[in-house]
Amino acid sequence: MNPNSRCVDGQAQCPLPLANECVILLHGYGRTSCSMLGLKWHLRRTGYRVINVNYPTSRLSVEELADRFLHCVLNDYNVTSLRRIHFVTHSLGGIIVRQYLSNHSLENLGRVVMLAPPNHGSAIVDRLRKSALIRRFTGRSRLQLGTTPDDLPQRLGPAQFECGIIAGDRSLNPLLSRYLSGPNDGKVTVESARLEGMRDFLTVRNGHTWMMWRRPIIRQAVYFLRNGTFDHCAQTGG
Repeated sequence: MNPNSRCVDGQAQCPLPLANECVILLHGYGRTSCSMLGLKWHLRRTGYRVINVNYPTSRLSVEELADRFLHCVLNDYNVTSLRRIHFVTHSLGGIIVRQYLSNHSLENLGRVVMLAPPNHGSAIVDRLRKSALIRRFTGRSRLQLGTTPDDLPQRLGPAQFECGIIAGDRSLNPLLSRYLSGPNDGKVTVESARLEGMRDFLTVRNGHTWMMWRRPIIRQAVYFLRNGTFDHCAQTGG
């Protein structure tokens, strides 16, 4: 048996990914790369090369974060020569990837897993923009994530890449959830996370803030990177 293979239920599975496959992690608004460490550790143990970076969520627009920051990451880490480049994102990170791919092509693009992405914006942002004081202290990228037809998420179009989305339907913030219609994770509704052209979609019983630390969700992300679908028979709640 190939030493890189693993055995499940007595059956030899495909070899573990080698270091010539890279996963870029993009955290959400107001967070840092530390929020993605659980994913980083698990993906490295699985065999992927992992790039987990900080980016200035509040100072730049989504377009600037995509065309300046993410573009520089791809160049600086010399990943274009790798066999495949994957992304795992949380919240705002998913919109940055959509923005980047709307203007750039990656010949070795692999799969993209988005955790709690505001793919159709968030009504919470609509509410925040009504206050001049709040607008003054809220980052540019966050204010772009409203739900109107003119807001950025609505203008990016369907996914033209292999995309799997995980959305939470358990809110730990009833104050914010009052502004959201339907099941939500306290920041983003389940329906807003959906994206035309996505390959698979999974709803989990988790909130927005700590979703990327949940082991069942981390395992689902890796499963999608390997297979292009989620494991809908696995337990993901709690």
